[in-house]
Amino acid sequence: MLVAGASLSLLAPVASQASDVVNVEEMNSYARSQSKSSRLDSKTFINEVSEDLAILKGRVDGLEVKQNEFEAGGFSDTTTMDGKVIFDIGAVDYSLSSETKTESTLFGYSYTANLNTSFTGDDNLYIRIKTGNHGSWMTDKTYGGYLGSVGKNSGALTVDKIWYEFPVGDNNTVWVGPKIENYYMHATAPSIYKPITKQFSLGGNGEAYGASTDTGAGWAYKADNGFAVSSNIGTKSKTTTSGTDTGLLSAESKTSWATQVGFTKPQWSVSALVNQKYNGWSDTYYHSLQHGPSSSNGNFSSVGLRGWWRPLETGSATPSISLGYDSTTYDGAPAASDSSDAWFAGLTWQDTFQADDKIGVAFGQPTTNEDESTDPFAYELYYSYMVNDSVSVTPTVFGGTDRSGTAGGDVFGALVQTTFKF
Repeated sequence: MLVAGASLSLLAPVASQASDVVNVEEMNSYARSQSKSSRLDSKTFINEVSEDLAILKGRVDGLEVKQNEFEAGGFSDTTTMDGKVIFDIGAVDYSLSSETKTESTLFGYSYTANLNTSFTGDDNLYIRIKTGNHGSWMTDKTYGGYLGSVGKNSGALTVDKIWYEFPVGDNNTVWVGPKIENYYMHATAPSIYKPITKQFSLGGNGEAYGASTDTGAGWAYKADNGFAVSSNIGTKSKTTTSGTDTGLLSAESKTSWATQVGFTKPQWSVSALVNQKYNGWSDTYYHSLQHGPSSSNGNFSSVGLRGWWRPLETGSATPSISLGYDSTTYDGAPAASDSSDAWFAGLTWQDTFQADDKIGVAFGQPTTNEDESTDPFAYELYYSYMVNDSVSVTPTVFGGTDRSGTAGGDVFGALVQTTFKF
């Protein structure tokens, strides 16, 4: 009893202090009042949950809008892009003192981006964007120095090629575009030689296969056994002497109509092409003159024969071989100069010293009229080696004798070409 009395005497002050700090009666009264005014049931939190869901839904909708805005500014899932940058450093030497083009060392570049978009899985919308700063002998057709890598427009990006192609049935393809060249629509590849100077592309880029970028359309049929036939038209509808558009396939527009028949197997190919050109069409890189006979009426027909063969295995002493021959007849020209011819040979050795390297040699006679007193000759030699999967370096020499069609019009050039692919 003494212990109990002592304990009670100790707890009494604590209870007194608690009652001073917290009014227990008021707390009980507040609790009773709350229990009368509201009670917890199944509807207690409905409004709060609904508000939270509405806020969350609004945020999700906002994210979807932002995602759609991002996708609208991006590429289609079926669009691919690849590109390359090429550096060319070189110089030339002309034997004629009358040749006024610079012989100084030049540094030119080109940038190319290729965009391919399919809408059905079988069709393709192709766009090539290109620019560069090549000039002088790097764009000269008379002496054969025009490089296949040439880029112009002084660094301004422009649409260089654009066309749409689509299949018709299992073996037919149709092309149409405002910027396309004939040779993109041929059914048979005329050559497998890869040149540095553009004169040696297409098995001799002369009267038969020479082309120009402008409005065009074409069709090609490829059979399963290797036989192929194609026909296409290119028209310079915006190139006139008066500065006005002539329109598509008009009587005044410069036009190139090419029809090709070929047969291709894995190791070899042969083809023949007839190209009829009207109204002064002339854009050839494999020519001893800038144009055909001045007395011609501007119309001519060319026949181009092409063939190539390659060995079963690379890395041997046997090269792949590409051959070409052109014969042209000019309308309205004198009998002594109403025709011309040209020939080409290209040899390629692959994987000779290391994997993916390439040695190329090409030579031949540029398009030469019968009344010319000279026999022009052109050549190039290069070795291309891969630094890695994306970078190649190609030292090259090129030149010719009487190359311009003038006696003594010789040229010798050398350059180093570096290609970056991405």
